[in-house]
Amino acid sequence: MSGENVVPLTIRERVRQDAEPIATIYRNLGTSSAEQVVTRALGELALTMASLAAQVRERDLQDLSRQLRRLQRMAENLGMISLGVVAADVRDCLMRGDVTAFASVWARLVRVAERSLAPDKALLDQTFS
Repeated sequence: MSGENVVPLTIRERVRQDAEPIATIYRNLGTSSAEQVVTRALGELALTMASLAAQVRERDLQDLSRQLRRLQRMAENLGMISLGVVAADVRDCLMRGDVTAFASVWARLVRVAERSLAPDKALLDQTFS
């Protein structure tokens, strides 16, 4: 098979977000306190995703469902719609024991997390690889 017939596909994830949860935090707490709360929440979300990535890399599936549910709730609380939905989809694949679907949807979760959490892809390449 020659390489001339191979077409590389570029995956584009459309990431949906809702600004209202963050806006509500700012309205309720004021700018200074809200910045701290949101920054801390985003940091916890990124750490949770990094922890999940390490578990998947090591094939340690114990407690993975609970951690995916945690990631989903955190994403929803920050208005990260796509991240929350895909985390729920990964959890569903895990619960059904569908290894092929899990691998595919996990890859999607990583892409959505990259687009949601950091515009600097190099940082996340180090974290999730």
